[in-house]
Amino acid sequence: MIANVNQTSVSPDSAQEPGSVVQPVLSVRNVTKRFGGATALNGVDFDLLPGEIHGLVGENGAGKSTLVKILSGVQRPDEGEVSLNGTSIRFRSPADAKAQGIGMIFQELTLMPSLTVAENVFLGRQPTRFGVVDWRRIKRESAEQLSEFGIEIDVTDRIGRLSLGNQQLVEIARVINSGADIIILDEPTSALSPPEAERLFQLMRNLKASGKSLIFISHFLEDVLAISDRVTVLKNSNLVGTYQASELTKHRLVQLMIGRDDSTLAESYESGVALPAPIESRAVLSVRDLACEGEFQDITFDVHKGEILGLFGYLGAGMTEIARALFGTLKTQNGHITLDDQLYKPKTPTQAKRSGLAYLSENRRATLFPKHEIYKNVTLAHLEHLVKPVFRHPSEIAVVGPLIERTGVRPKNAELPAGHLSGGNQQKVVLAKWLTQQPKVLILNEPTRGMDVGAKREVLDLVRELKDEGVAILILSTEPETVLTESDRILVLSKGSITKEFANETVSKEDLLLYA
Repeated sequence: MIANVNQTSVSPDSAQEPGSVVQPVLSVRNVTKRFGGATALNGVDFDLLPGEIHGLVGENGAGKSTLVKILSGVQRPDEGEVSLNGTSIRFRSPADAKAQGIGMIFQELTLMPSLTVAENVFLGRQPTRFGVVDWRRIKRESAEQLSEFGIEIDVTDRIGRLSLGNQQLVEIARVINSGADIIILDEPTSALSPPEAERLFQLMRNLKASGKSLIFISHFLEDVLAISDRVTVLKNSNLVGTYQASELTKHRLVQLMIGRDDSTLAESYESGVALPAPIESRAVLSVRDLACEGEFQDITFDVHKGEILGLFGYLGAGMTEIARALFGTLKTQNGHITLDDQLYKPKTPTQAKRSGLAYLSENRRATLFPKHEIYKNVTLAHLEHLVKPVFRHPSEIAVVGPLIERTGVRPKNAELPAGHLSGGNQQKVVLAKWLTQQPKVLILNEPTRGMDVGAKREVLDLVRELKDEGVAILILSTEPETVLTESDRILVLSKGSITKEFANETVSKEDLLLYA
């Protein structure tokens, strides 16, 4: 059994004597936060030590976001105390927290893509000389700061031209440049390839070595265990405990998060997963020699009725571009597609939808209207088939109710604005939208990104139900575990080409990474 760590009697620095008392740089005691009748945090304690990387995990709705919003000044607690370097403090705003040396890196980057790297690093605090912005100093100091932490990027490049991984590093550099000694990272690896994630981890290690303290929030439990000194687990708005990362396993961490032993979710994939025998059914979708200049080439595959075909690769492998071509948002130069043995040339998403395809984008925010009610988000793509304008509201509610029940959206209130839901429940709303009329082919691009283990399982269980009902399904994912556990066959892509097909054999995570 793993005991809770005494939060003020340990240090991440192994050079210090065991049991030596370390003063936290940031702590909360008995913090409670309520929204209406719902309790988001219930008497939670938390400590961040100097020079520590502290992992923060829990299912969607566990209270992680609320806790870091309190620490970063976005929200104020209803009860309890926040202390900075031993002094009780009450942040009035994010600017107040930033002035006290606390910086927040959000999952959705806040950089300006049309500006240069240097301009983004100094955004909002440009130095001047004789009343004029000192651009020479901005370029020099931003280059020096990036180089100091091992980030080799041309500071005159525009942010929009950089990879997502490099943009993430620049975002961190901007927070450091603002004077932050405490850095909170919210799901920073959710859209990064493994090499990009490792670069981020090295930067985090460098920041730790320089005396910075970091809070790392992630649903990727392997990442949490690999980079963190200690890990705090939240469940249902309550503190489960704080543990030394070195004493935890992924299996144990899952148990702590969800309060039960789920061997499927915590399974080790190193030894391999046995793929089933080939599906004995007709090909619903057939792709032959499909190519799009600069994106992918020579793509050939079939997806059968009642089959899940997994596509695995790093970001930039071409998976999203293939999905866009199938859904009519990307023009191809070569090859052809057939749907139900008929030539299929989608020119628009509307045409693709009418042909029986549904596409769940990797960016749920791009397809969700957060200020509008859940029922409007679900029925938006199918209004012409579902309701008459004069009876729109009650008809939509009648249609959406069963879909909310089926997809497990919580809370089950169709008239709640979608933006009030957790990320995992927003994903379920987007999925429900494409189930108002069952598709022939369902394309799921990163269907579980940014979701906790429990929400992932609910979504993937629904995907399996659709497979059993005869839907042909494509799952595109950079998460090897998702592809391994859910697929009947697997295609691995690298730099726009299929490098390997796995079928009716045992496949390990190492196999996928090798061919990717």
